Amino acid sequence: MPKKSHRTKAKRRARLAKEIHGTYSQSLKSVTAQPQLASKTSPETRSPINHYQYIIPELRRIGILAGAIILTLVVLSFILS
Repeated sequence: MPKKSHRTKAKRRARLAKEIHGTYSQSLKSVTAQPQLASKTSPETRSPINHYQYIIPELRRIGILAGAIILTLVVLSFILS
């Protein structure tokens, strides 16, 4: 079974690129940004506790592992010296 030629694929890519470029060039418009007033947000939405709920258990787990490693090193230093 013959494969598609590279020329056919290249023609298709070129045609698609022209279509995409044409739609983007027509849709671009000059936009001026207007300043927005700072809105007050409720403490519930600004609270980082809601967004980072996994941090405290993760820090606890890291602390336990670090303590176990340090304790193991101290015990090994007494045994091997």
